[in-house]
Amino acid sequence: VQLQASGGGLVQPGGSLRLSCAASGVASRHLKIGWFRQVPGKEREGISCISLIDDTTEYSDSVKGRFTISREKLKNTVYLQMTRVNPADTALYSCGIGDYCSYGRGLIYHRMETWGQGTLVTVSS
Repeated sequence: VQLQASGGGLVQPGGSLRLSCAASGVASRHLKIGWFRQVPGKEREGISCISLIDDTTEYSDSVKGRFTISREKLKNTVYLQMTRVNPADTALYSCGIGDYCSYGRGLIYHRMETWGQGTLVTVSS
């Protein structure tokens, strides 16, 4: 399986951006695709995931109400619509695929098999 994230760039505070994650070689054991982000010196943070079975979505508290994950089945693509961004959203964003991804105590817990290369999002005026 391969994943390719795209759509990053420079966006002003309060603005919007849409990221894409194109997947190929998806198998029946793959149940979830998630979006993650990482800044230098910190661990990768799970922010959202979507079920490949029933499109159920989950979000971390840090992005809930601002970001929306969605899936276009025919294109094997998962999107992350980011709105009302702020400088704390600046990070390298990547997508992953695996069999577990779920919300708990404000966070996204996950078990990803494969990661795609990231796309950089910079929020700055």
